[in-house]
Amino acid sequence: MTSALAESIRNVYAAADAAVAAAGPVCESSGRCCRFTEYGHTLFLSDMESEFLLATAPGYDRVTPDGCPFQVESLCTARDERPLGCRVYFCDPKFQDAMPGIIETHLQQLKRLADDIGRPWRYTPLHVFLQEALDDGRVVLAAKTKRLSLPVMVAGREADAPSR
Repeated sequence: MTSALAESIRNVYAAADAAVAAAGPVCESSGRCCRFTEYGHTLFLSDMESEFLLATAPGYDRVTPDGCPFQVESLCTARDERPLGCRVYFCDPKFQDAMPGIIETHLQQLKRLADDIGRPWRYTPLHVFLQEALDDGRVVLAAKTKRLSLPVMVAGREADAPSR
C-alpha cells in the first residue's frame, strides 16, 4: 500500500469519526461490537481496509467468523487502524437511525478512492481477509510475541519488517 493511499484511507476514517462524534453515540465499552455471532452481525470491510489494518495491527491467534481477534478483554487492540464498520457501529439504540447514513456516505468515499486508483472493489467479512492473509503467507504469526511479521520490500527484495 502506498503512503498516499494509506493517507486517503485515514482521511475517510477521520471524516467518519467526526460524523459519528457529531451524532453523539454512547459507548459502554461492553465489547459487544466485536462479538459478531453473539450479537447477530458481521463486520465487512474492503480489501484496501484489510491491507491498511494488517499493515500495523497487532498479531492475532485465531480466525473465526464469531468475533474479532483484535478484541482483548472487551477492548480493541487495533483501535487506530480499525475499519470503517468498526468506527460506525455502536450498540447505542439512539444511534441506530444515524448509523446507516454515516456508513453509506463514507463507504462511497472508499469506493470512489478504489475507482480513482483503478483498484477492483472487494467487500468481504473480516475473518475471510484474515484467513487469506495467513493462508497466502502475507501474515505470519510470531509465536512468542503474538505480533505480525509482514513482508516488506527492501532494495527490490522481500525482507521481514521489524516487529513493534
